[in-house]
Order: sequence, then C-alpha cells, then structure tokens
Amino acid sequence: MALLPTLSTDTTSTEPPHPYRWAMLGGVWLLYFAFALAIASIAPLVYQVMADLSMHRGEMGMVLAAWQLTYIFCSVPCGSLLDKFGPRVTMFVSILVIALSVALRGFADDYVTLLLAVMVFGIGGPLISSGAPKVVAVWFTGKERGLAMGIYFTGNATGGIVAVALTNSVFLPAIGGNWRDLMVAYAVFIVAVGLVWLVVSANPASRAMEALLKAEKKRRSRDVFVELLRDPIVRLVLLMALFILFFNHGMNHWLPDLLRSYGMTPTEAGYWAAIPTLFGMVASLTLPRMATPDRRFAIMFALFICAAIATMLIWAGSGPMLAIGLVLQGMCRGAMTSISILLLIESGDGNTSRVGAASGLYFSVGEIGGVLGPMSMGALAHATGNFDTSLFMMFGVACLLMLILLRLRTVQGRL
Repeated sequence: MALLPTLSTDTTSTEPPHPYRWAMLGGVWLLYFAFALAIASIAPLVYQVMADLSMHRGEMGMVLAAWQLTYIFCSVPCGSLLDKFGPRVTMFVSILVIALSVALRGFADDYVTLLLAVMVFGIGGPLISSGAPKVVAVWFTGKERGLAMGIYFTGNATGGIVAVALTNSVFLPAIGGNWRDLMVAYAVFIVAVGLVWLVVSANPASRAMEALLKAEKKRRSRDVFVELLRDPIVRLVLLMALFILFFNHGMNHWLPDLLRSYGMTPTEAGYWAAIPTLFGMVASLTLPRMATPDRRFAIMFALFICAAIATMLIWAGSGPMLAIGLVLQGMCRGAMTSISILLLIESGDGNTSRVGAASGLYFSVGEIGGVLGPMSMGALAHATGNFDTSLFMMFGVACLLMLILLRLRTVQGRL
C-alpha cells in the first residue's frame, strides 16, 4: 500500500515521513527563487532606471520599499486564505501576480507608474512567504523541519544572487541592453515557474494532503489572531521580525548602489553584492538545522552580533574588511528570518492549523520594517550624499535586536 501523507501537527511525530515531501520542497524552492528574483530585479539597475525615469535616490528608496506597503496589508488575509484553501492554488495565483508586477515595471514611464507596478508585487507575495512555512510545517517534522526551512531559503538566496550578479554582466547584454525588455523576460520566466509548481503539486500525495488540510476544523480568523497576539512570545518575535526585515531589506536593496558609491563599476558592484547572498545560502542550509530549542537563542544572538559588526566593516569600505563584512552580512541574512519563523511556528502547541495565520502575521508586521529600511537608507543617502549615516543606523538596529532577544529569553524562561 502506498504511504499516505499525514499532517505533521508536532515536532515529535513518530509516523514515517512521506517521500514526496522532497518534491514539494523542490517546488517551494523554485517559487522562492522566482520570488527573490522579482524582488532583486531592480536593485542592479538602479542607475539605469533613475536616469531613464528622471528619479533621485529618495524616490528610488520609495520604489524599492513600495511592494512592502501593500504586502503589510495583504499578509494577514493571505495567511487566512492559505489556511482555508491550502497552498497549491493560492501559491500559483501568487506567482502569477508577481509575474504581472515584474512585467508592468517594463512599461513604467515615470516614478508613479513604476511605484504602482512594484506595489502589485505586495498583493501576491504574502502567499509565497506564508505558504512556504505552511508546506514545510505539514510535510516535515523534527530536525528535518529546520533543514527544510533552510533549504527553501536557499531558493531566496539563489534568486538574489542571479539577479544581482548576472543582471549587468549577462542578462542585460543578452537582451540588448534594454532594462524594460529584461523585466518582461523575467516575468515570462516567473510564469513558467508557476506552471512547474502546478505540475509538482498535482501529485496524488499532494492532493491527499490538500484534502486533509481542508478537512481540518476551521476556526474564525479573528480568534486565531487574537490567540496569537495574546502570546507574549509571539509579540516579541513579531517585534524582532520588524527589525530583522528593516535590516535585511534596507541592506539588500541598497547594497549594489552603496558599492558603486565606493567607485565600483555596475558589474563589479554586482559581483561583490552577490557575496552576502552566496554565504547566506550556506547559513540557510546549516544554521536552521543546528538551531534546536536549546541552541536557538545562542545562535540568534551570535547572528545579531555579526550583523552589527558587518555594518561597521562595510562602512570601512576597503578590500579585506569589506569582504569580511559582506560575508557576515550574508550569514545574518540567510538565517535570521528562518530561525525567527521557527520560533513562531513552534510557539504554542505547534498545531499546523495556525501556521498560515502566524506566518502572515509575521510578514505583515515584519514588512513594516521592510518598508522603512529601504526608505530610510534612501532618504539618508539622498540627504547626506553618502551611506555612512545609513550604516550607523543599521548598527543601532542590530544592537536593538540583541536587546529584544534577551527579553524574549527572559519571558520564555518564565512560562
């Protein structure tokens, strides 16, 4: 008899895992690759886009943060839809919306139309961010859950590497040097990824899992969110999420431009900006799996220390110190989010029925920081003419994250 999928409602289940879980994880990896490609698609083209649309850094900062504005408001309802309908169709619809956003960027003719095109991403993006933890939570248990979380985050890292490192050196020349045509080409690729996901998730094992999810007793969304917000651990993780995404999105979006301000060419800046993403992949594969409950706080605290050191080394802006700073920043980028999501989805009784809602809440609150990070860096760089003040600000954010984590450990110790 074929092994039937079963819901992984806790991290200690003794039921045999279903072998198709790795195919589902592969599908999620591709979705996250396309997700990250869409996010990072503009960053390597900042100078070309600003020149073409007569924009300054302050306006570009708004554009880079625009998708998070809609993302904030869509994350919570998207999390509820995910818990209600399951990940298969909802994540496919999400990837189509993301492709539409990328295609519309190629047709923008001024600051406002580019801003609106990027904002469309925030309507579909939450279903990928919330859907990936949902898939991992229902198909994986125990230490495998941390490993699976790390693996799909490498999809995010790889998409970022491809966009940042290869846009100016490979893709833009191949498409004839027109950034608008490149946006359309990216959109076509993203649609193709969505079709692959439909095929992978059409397997009978996946459909059986969807049926189990839909058969779960549903609670009112309001009751689930009230329950989550009453949990002091959840509240502190959400606060941590806000500053983690503030740090990550601010540094990620502006890093190519920051490196260009040090005198690098666009191609050189692209290769150097890929260093954090490359090491982020390594961190994503190793640290979440190591972050068992007894080690989780120590690993997170070390990551926040690395984030603070990274900003100062990047500020130094010279050869070896810059390289070390980029490596440290990448390690933080690759693991801070995934481990904090683990803290969230394993809070309470670990029941998978609220994973979508919890993940949606995480990204809804976190993307407030995701908006403010790029906006703040762009505004400070425009006002001061360089990124020094922005990097000092990020150093302060990393220190604040250490304090929040210490408070979280104290609260958890009391419960």
